[in-house]
Amino acid sequence: MIQRKVGSVFKRLIQDYPVITLTGPRQSGKTTLCRMTYPEMAYANLEDPEIREYAFTDPKGFLAQFPDSVILDEIQRVPELISYIQVIVDTPGFSGNYILTGSQNFSVSNTVNQSLAGRTALLTLLPLSSSEILNRYPESKPDVLIYQGGYPVIYRKCLNPTQVLGDYIATYVERDIRQLSMIRNLTVFQRFLGLCAGRTGQLLNSSSLSNDTGVSQTTVREWLSILEASYICFRLPPFYGNISKRLVKSPKLYFYDTGLAAYLMGINSISQLSVHPLRGMLFENLIVTEILKFILNRRMRPDLFFYRDSNGNEVDLVIPDGTGFVPVEIKSGATISKDFFKGLAKFSKAVKSPVNKLLVYGGNDERVQNGVQITGLHTLDRTLENSLQI
Repeated sequence: MIQRKVGSVFKRLIQDYPVITLTGPRQSGKTTLCRMTYPEMAYANLEDPEIREYAFTDPKGFLAQFPDSVILDEIQRVPELISYIQVIVDTPGFSGNYILTGSQNFSVSNTVNQSLAGRTALLTLLPLSSSEILNRYPESKPDVLIYQGGYPVIYRKCLNPTQVLGDYIATYVERDIRQLSMIRNLTVFQRFLGLCAGRTGQLLNSSSLSNDTGVSQTTVREWLSILEASYICFRLPPFYGNISKRLVKSPKLYFYDTGLAAYLMGINSISQLSVHPLRGMLFENLIVTEILKFILNRRMRPDLFFYRDSNGNEVDLVIPDGTGFVPVEIKSGATISKDFFKGLAKFSKAVKSPVNKLLVYGGNDERVQNGVQITGLHTLDRTLENSLQI
């Protein structure tokens, strides 16, 4: 079993909050984390039709079964329970705990924020981070991590990633999409998914997606919101800051799991990935999500940006750390070139407040060069610990 780095935070929070809300994509390991961390707690899965029906028709009776503490899995299936939970935790003398899990980002977060503000701690559990996988499989190469992605079942059962991710997409489209939206043509939506994967790490162009998919830009925006709500994709906003230069205003598009993105691109093997024209973008996606997971696992705000000006000068990631900004350049090549440092130099000249400058590349060396901390994937967590004041 691969240990999750958010586990220590998870254990600590239950001492301070009556409710913990754990969100993340399906099969990211939420249930396993809850039941392993709190094996003594009662458990109810609201995906079960009988349990869901009971909770929906008699919420007071349903919750009365659990006078002390309970894990309620997939709370978005019966969001009405949250208002009843609020009443219970506000009752004088209540000393129990509710742990709620959900796999629909917006619907769960909005409901929880309205009813349980100040009563719940919010945690996000994404698929396994590369550092979590490397702790168990230290010889894993970047291409292996990109291709396999981070869904725990692939590692727990040593399954073929292409088959697992194919089943994941089929189940996602058939079940989750029908719950989130009334999409009539699922075939077109699946094509839209593939087109999004082909734009990984690129500026989001709704007009181009609209033309290539054959749907309106309004539909494109709605479908992107659905992908975000179900933890498939996320948009990385551009950095503005107090800069006089013209900066781009469009976000970039990334997938929460590189294995899923690679599958949707039609990549069916590691050898195919190694020569794929979008390998560099997938490596960039891997590092962006690795840094995102590093921050989320410490329950910090994931305020991440990218920088690009009108002349095309770019830094892949900008991380505010309270005293300034940490620019991060990402390069998939295993040989360091002087060109790797150009974006960081341009950013430093424009912003004049980088605390540390990082270069994450496809090799294994860890050193400082040209005032830049260089690191590979295997040492990225340690470098982030030393570089970020968050």
